[in-house]
Amino acid sequence: PWQVPVADVAVTAAGFRTNAGEAMSMGERTPLALLSGPASGRMAVAEALTNIVAADVRALGDVKLSANWMAACGDEVEDAVLFDTVRAVGMELCPELGIAIPVGKDSLSMRTRWSDGQGQDGGDRAVWSPVSLIVSAFAPVVDIRRTLTPCIARAAGNVRLYLLDLAGGQQRLGGSCLAQVYNQLGDVPPDLDDVPRFKRFFSAVRAAADAGLVAAYHDRSDGGLAITLAEMAFASHASFDVDVAPLVKTDATAALFSEELGAVLAVPAADAAVFEQLMADHGLADGLFALGSATPGGNAFVLRQGDAVLVEAERTALHQAWSSTSHQIQRRRDNPDCADEAFAALADAADPGLFQRLPFDPAEDIAAPYVNAGARPRVAILREQGVNSQLEMAASFHRAGFEPVDVHMSELLAGTVSLAGFAGVAACGGFSYGDVLGAGEGWAKSILFHSRTRDAFSAHFARGDAFTLGICNGCQMVSALREIIPGTDLWPRFVRNRSEQFEGRTALVEVLESPSLFLGGMAGAVMPIAVAHGEGRAEFAEAAGAQRLLDAGLVSLRWVDHRGQSTQRYPFNPNGSPLGIAGVASRDGRVTIAMPHPERVHRAVQHSWRPPGLGEDSGWMRMFRNARKALG
Repeated sequence: PWQVPVADVAVTAAGFRTNAGEAMSMGERTPLALLSGPASGRMAVAEALTNIVAADVRALGDVKLSANWMAACGDEVEDAVLFDTVRAVGMELCPELGIAIPVGKDSLSMRTRWSDGQGQDGGDRAVWSPVSLIVSAFAPVVDIRRTLTPCIARAAGNVRLYLLDLAGGQQRLGGSCLAQVYNQLGDVPPDLDDVPRFKRFFSAVRAAADAGLVAAYHDRSDGGLAITLAEMAFASHASFDVDVAPLVKTDATAALFSEELGAVLAVPAADAAVFEQLMADHGLADGLFALGSATPGGNAFVLRQGDAVLVEAERTALHQAWSSTSHQIQRRRDNPDCADEAFAALADAADPGLFQRLPFDPAEDIAAPYVNAGARPRVAILREQGVNSQLEMAASFHRAGFEPVDVHMSELLAGTVSLAGFAGVAACGGFSYGDVLGAGEGWAKSILFHSRTRDAFSAHFARGDAFTLGICNGCQMVSALREIIPGTDLWPRFVRNRSEQFEGRTALVEVLESPSLFLGGMAGAVMPIAVAHGEGRAEFAEAAGAQRLLDAGLVSLRWVDHRGQSTQRYPFNPNGSPLGIAGVASRDGRVTIAMPHPERVHRAVQHSWRPPGLGEDSGWMRMFRNARKALG
């Protein structure tokens, strides 16, 4: 709900009518190669797999790996390290795991030489990078809805935290982040020592997930156990009380910061005994450690060793420390005010996160009577060079009972396709002309400065039985056509985001009462929505323009914060539009434009976060069904 970037795996749907999909993850342990090339290779493969197990992958053998090798070939030592690492990964580990590693990419000139002409050696200098293996893992996913994340669901309540250790109790610190911050390398790196145990781990995690025993999952990787727990706390907005005494041998530092293989799993307290038995059944009991508990909604982060408190801090303070480097980069690269606003928002311990409020039932198909009659009105899915959202737009309209037709601007300019044959036009999002001519301005001018095409669009906008929807780049384009669209004299143009950056995120919008035929009966709804634009800030010719548009009832969507209040604060308002303006309508309601992407989240599973209990359709599907109902 807070969109903290700590996911282990990327999961995509295979289509618009299925819950099957694909998973992708990555693994890399390049610093370890300074101590042991083969260990770094094995750990890169293992990290990719401890990441991808969070997705609903049925078996380890379903995973395919792609390897990106980098090395400074030509150096006798580095050549030997590369040879040993390739053999360890490709000829020993992957066959033993039973997974394929069929493809790869090589960058084998990771060295530079120069001379500064100084010193007894003539100033010859050389720098080379250690052997590096970046592993990408891919696998089919049976059900994308069953992906585990580091976020403990709010409905889970109090949970117990377990470490599943795959290192046999070893706590090697070589090549770790802890060593690096002390400007050290260490002596012995972590490694994958027990392949059979690793295979049992993969099966056990999926079995626990299938049984509904896992409320959250996060693999132990960069930073070690302490960082794994902290990241889960940040993502969950929960209090953590952890006792690492069962892990400590001589020093708690090694227990907290060694980057050995393993994972932390959050388990509902009522299921703890069943979970522990399942781990024992998979032969993992000796590596399972109960660490403590997590309580959603709290702000305390406590790490202890028995009665001795090792760390006691506010979660929000740690979250800001964790984000401080990114904050400083963002202040220098982007608008510093936006960077500061986003950083300050992390300190809000009571931030409720994303939510949904619907005054209607998203499962109700109000277009069904018209669809069942057999008529499918044609809608032009309009695109230009650089547009990339046409498939999502077509799928949304098709699901609502339309016949979507792919229409490229070149066809309209050539006169081979006429708008007269369509009940509606949907201008899609993307980057027309690479946005080099301004946000949708070039696309609009290709219409305005071409007499036949201008006349065709003017006739379409004048029809009383046709509609137009413009989203993102299409919103920018349609807004630039306002001189030929009746009832749009108060509309803004769209310019560079206040943040000075492209914004790709999830945000909240509220549906306002407006004449938009797309949003009828939806006023008062607050829903998460996909955002993907670099030039979405509404700009008005006069300072009072935004208020005049709002007073006229033509603002259809507006950005709101996690408490449902209209906002201009970043990142809740990702582009800085005045009065939170995110979408507008024409006076007759037949033309609606919006910056965020409802078509990309018309299915519930398309949301990066969705409220529990939401069925197949998200609230945004109502938009497209409204359009079908309006045509009768």
